[in-house]
Amino acid sequence: MAAIEKKPVGLLGRFPRPANWGILVAGTIAFSGLLELAGLPAALLLGAMVAAILIETNGGALRVPRLSYYAAQTVIGCLIARVITPDIVQTFLKDWPILISVMLVAVVASSFLGWGLGRLGILEGTTAIWGLSPGAASVMMLMAGSFGADIRVVAFMQYLRVVMVAVAASILARFVVHTHGASMSHVIWFPQPHWISFGGTLAIGLLGGIIGRVSRIPAGVLIIPMVAGAILHGAGLVTIELPPWLLAFSYAVLGWNIGMGFTWDILAHAFRVLPQIVSAILALMLICGGLALVLVKWVGIDPLTAYLATSPGGMDSAAIIGASTKVDLSFVMALQTVRFLVVILIGPVVARFVANLLSHRAAKLSPITPLDEPDTPILAELKDNEGELD
Repeated sequence: MAAIEKKPVGLLGRFPRPANWGILVAGTIAFSGLLELAGLPAALLLGAMVAAILIETNGGALRVPRLSYYAAQTVIGCLIARVITPDIVQTFLKDWPILISVMLVAVVASSFLGWGLGRLGILEGTTAIWGLSPGAASVMMLMAGSFGADIRVVAFMQYLRVVMVAVAASILARFVVHTHGASMSHVIWFPQPHWISFGGTLAIGLLGGIIGRVSRIPAGVLIIPMVAGAILHGAGLVTIELPPWLLAFSYAVLGWNIGMGFTWDILAHAFRVLPQIVSAILALMLICGGLALVLVKWVGIDPLTAYLATSPGGMDSAAIIGASTKVDLSFVMALQTVRFLVVILIGPVVARFVANLLSHRAAKLSPITPLDEPDTPILAELKDNEGELD
């Protein structure tokens, strides 16, 4: 039996956990402030990501509490619901053939890039296919295990893609389209709430989150509050109210959850093929950028809206960036939702087909053996949700 290499504890591994949480919060405030001074949208999300990556890769070993993570998703669901109007349905029905086509091209392109990495022997098995599947990161990681993929590398690729897309969208919003998020210094963080509206919003988030979790719908904790809130808000039955402090908490939690996925174990395991992985992600981003140009030309929407709508990142990060810029957020989230459904329904079929093309090559490779799984947020989520797709 091969000896297991002992992993370094890291500087922060010697500190008590409360101290590491304090460092994380302080780092989040510092990085978010710097990004805000640079004029980048979604500064809280990106700042939290950076702080969490530094904490995790230096032995912090923190984990976002599951309840907090679900609560943040429900808030983002309500945020999306607040901007979805009946007009977006009319927009989608008007141009649905080209919108569906755009989403299908994105899924096929990601699978083709994954096939290329597998065919060249850069990654084993179907790891590259699942790692490049756009959106639905946690769901793709859950499915990847049943295809013999290396979950650690899939996690690395998925979260690296989310970070790269979020950063690119923020830079595009700031320096190309010249839009600015609301300045943190001018935000009233604790305004007097309208208690009926705020209570109704909390009820939508709480009940929708519970239904989404119990129903085991992929990303149901986000989608159910989003759909329920959009229907009630669009009908004028509920006014969705989200105070800045609650949005800030949600942005930070989601940023931490992404950043904590970048452990040294995952980074070291994927480092040798990092240039190829980054190149594949950049190629996917360029393809989606080309699809955005198609939407600009044929649908007539602005470039930033088109980019966010087609970008191969997560729904939550797209919502946060869109909410802090002057874009048609309802259009962005409509396409992101459609793509999410396409990935869930069509993505595994396409990936399975591509995997069969690689089967003759995979048979020549050494079998994939179980890996010692570190106690990371990603693998914990896989364990917590095991069997949800059965």
